[in-house]
Amino acid sequence: MSLINWREEFSVGVAEVDHEHQELIELINTLHRSVQEGVTRSQVVAGLADIYAQIAAHFALEEKNMRTTHYRAYDEHKTDHEALLDDLRDIMDEVDDDGEFDERALSIDLDRWFSEHFRAHDAKLHQSGHHQKR
Repeated sequence: MSLINWREEFSVGVAEVDHEHQELIELINTLHRSVQEGVTRSQVVAGLADIYAQIAAHFALEEKNMRTTHYRAYDEHKTDHEALLDDLRDIMDEVDDDGEFDERALSIDLDRWFSEHFRAHDAKLHQSGHHQKR
């Protein structure tokens, strides 16, 4: 069972961005399925590290595009990126340090994390064409 299903409302109308979001959802879903099937702590940490790397690269590209187009909400969007990466790093550290993790809480965090950021920031960024000048 998938944790996050791609929905048309996730589409921002930019093929490259939609593709990256779909890849990210698939990484999250793969980790979710693995956790349900029973995996080791190190496998969970590795899955989270893959998600972290993909998200960090995606955020870097978004931020570059926002700077290039002088996106008006750049500072707010970048701050949210940094907070999300910090949250994910904290989750990774907790799993790595404690050796245990709450499967349900991990799934809820990943779903909330992706969905809330997308609704609050990415949808606005791309629907505006991110050409709003500061």
